[in-house]
Amino acid sequence: MNQGRFSWFNATSLTLGFAFLYLPMLILIIYSFNESRLVTVWAGFSTKWYGELLQNEAFLDAAWVTLKVGLWSSTLATILGTMAAYAMVRMGRFTGRGLFSGMIYAPLVMPEVITGLALLLFFIAIGLDRGVVTIALAHTTFSMCYVSVVVTSRLVTFDKSLEEAALDLGCTPFDAFRSVTLPIIMPAVVSGWLLAFTLSLDDLVIASFTSGPSSTTLPIKIFSAVRLGVSPEINALSTIMIGIVTVGVISASLLSRRRSLRHKEDEQKALRQ
Repeated sequence: MNQGRFSWFNATSLTLGFAFLYLPMLILIIYSFNESRLVTVWAGFSTKWYGELLQNEAFLDAAWVTLKVGLWSSTLATILGTMAAYAMVRMGRFTGRGLFSGMIYAPLVMPEVITGLALLLFFIAIGLDRGVVTIALAHTTFSMCYVSVVVTSRLVTFDKSLEEAALDLGCTPFDAFRSVTLPIIMPAVVSGWLLAFTLSLDDLVIASFTSGPSSTTLPIKIFSAVRLGVSPEINALSTIMIGIVTVGVISASLLSRRRSLRHKEDEQKALRQ
């Protein structure tokens, strides 16, 4: 059985799978240090394109807009998604539960073109000018469901007796949620926030419908620039984004693991006492 588990076929399949996923990123990172402006011709190692990128005001402005949209939309999506997950798990059967659940999870299967067009028509109907606010609201709409899925999976396995014990000791439902439930499910909440933030950084279709002339996001800017040809500055920018996302994911994973171990140790100490 061990030979079958670590066979050459499995090792080759795993290698090819990882190469298919990460080899293009590796090539992009390597060519971001290319001396030549031609991205297909290697002319030596250089970091000058990173310096050129820092002086490109168009990319910097787009990055600032993307960062603002990502922070606002992921935070709002995390709050709403956590509330929706808590209602789905704790409120049990209630009138309209099926409709409520369908409305939460609909953006998961809805094509982005339809979502973007619907939001565009909605913002026009209410007279809201397109800008950072409309992009943030649009990103909140589709990323909230992902947060809800992540938090729901944690609440399903949550020991409800801990909440009941807090209520028996005199806590209000809100205090029990704030003092007991939220710290325990915090790793899932943080994971949901990071997922929503990553989706916001990556979105192109919905942002293209809901953005305005003065609120161009980084994916839109990159897509517009690539249509005229890939430049080394785009490679440098993509490399920086890959590095930021990688560091963020690793840091969040380590922090969540540390908190989970700490909560397990606290629960074991409480049981021993």
